[in-house]
Amino acid sequence: MLFKPFASRLLLALFTVISSNASASMLPSPIESATAVIKKEKVCAIYPHLKDSYWLSVNYGMVSEAEKQQVELKVLEAGGYPNATKQASQLVLCTQWGADAIILGTVSPDAYHDNLTDWVGSTPVFVTVNELTVNKIQQKILKGTVGVDWYQMGFQVGEYLAKSHPKGSGKTPIALLLGPQASGGTKPVALGFYDAIKTSDVEIAISYWADNDKELQRNLVQQVIEQPNIQYIVGSAVAIEAAISELRAAGKTNEIGLISSYLSHGIYRGLLRNKVLFAPTDKMVEQGRLSLKQAINYLRGQPYEKHSAPVIEPLTPATLKDQIIADSLSPSEFRPVFSVNP
Repeated sequence: MLFKPFASRLLLALFTVISSNASASMLPSPIESATAVIKKEKVCAIYPHLKDSYWLSVNYGMVSEAEKQQVELKVLEAGGYPNATKQASQLVLCTQWGADAIILGTVSPDAYHDNLTDWVGSTPVFVTVNELTVNKIQQKILKGTVGVDWYQMGFQVGEYLAKSHPKGSGKTPIALLLGPQASGGTKPVALGFYDAIKTSDVEIAISYWADNDKELQRNLVQQVIEQPNIQYIVGSAVAIEAAISELRAAGKTNEIGLISSYLSHGIYRGLLRNKVLFAPTDKMVEQGRLSLKQAINYLRGQPYEKHSAPVIEPLTPATLKDQIIADSLSPSEFRPVFSVNP
């Protein structure tokens, strides 16, 4: 009779230990818990190219923000504005990688007008820098845009020239080398520029169009400086960077003024040395940060502005401010980063 209470207590203790072990086995292990904690959002960013420091600076802003937000970032670049087919295949690669969101710098405004969902399925898309137009069906997956009005970028460039050469001041022939004719922001830049010079004595004597490739633009610059009477070259940063060295080689630095339609590291150095007269900046580093923030706020269910844009700043050799440059250009030692793994 004395054995039974002892046996009962022994069985009860044994059952308690077994139950505790079973409950513990149902909980995630420390390794599993750590894995759950470090699982981060995956964002895939696609650029038209990384041929110049414009998109390099966008890359810097995006990468630095991804590191700050502890986000996994994958970066792809299409290699140039003519490469619409390649960029479409990269959209597919982003979805196959398992991107929670895609940030798209399109090679052309209407490249995916009717078929964006064919490439990305239901993955949310955020447009960066370059305008993207899509039909109503495709709009369902567009969750945000970052970018300035490139018409205003072109208008500011034209306005600078128009103020220097108002109507009646004497005809001023210029060469226009804005980049690819129907891709990126070239078209709205051109329209803004044309409108700004309408009531001035600025005359477009030459217009050449080509992808923003250094050698292509250098060839165009060489053709321009062989022409007589050209007083200014107005062009993309790639063209104007080439023009600085070509004018120096031809001994014409003081004969032709240089104006860029946007800022780059080379254009900034040209402004510092009075080789470039004017360039507007749309703050590329800030745009990279804003695009990453948009995507992450959306994925985390936090409020965000569906359209965000920095203030365009006009720059001359006399108006270079440190903060504007920091919001615009990546550090000089920065090189393209294609992945961020928190």
